[in-house]
Amino acid sequence: MKRRGRRDPRRLGALVSGVLDDLGLGEAAAIVQIAQRWEAAVGPEVAAHCRPSALRGGVLEATADGSAWCQQLQLQSRTILAALRRELGDAAPTELRFFIG
Repeated sequence: MKRRGRRDPRRLGALVSGVLDDLGLGEAAAIVQIAQRWEAAVGPEVAAHCRPSALRGGVLEATADGSAWCQQLQLQSRTILAALRRELGDAAPTELRFFIG
């Protein structure tokens, strides 16, 4: 019987992330993580009027209550991205797109 070689221990989070990516669910898991930290990043007022809806290749799509909120949030994109980086680290999106919904 052949004995398996020993490997260095790996963090469970890294394994789960790899499995989700293999199943094509990596972005779905990432949007859940973003949604969980959304209010902490944008504040309660913005969170009441806008929510993350999809993540496509590092671009976060968010749905806002109306055109005024879309425009206002688009003007604040850099600030929101910086806040998301503080909350999520490397898992943060690199771009934002806002839609009315």
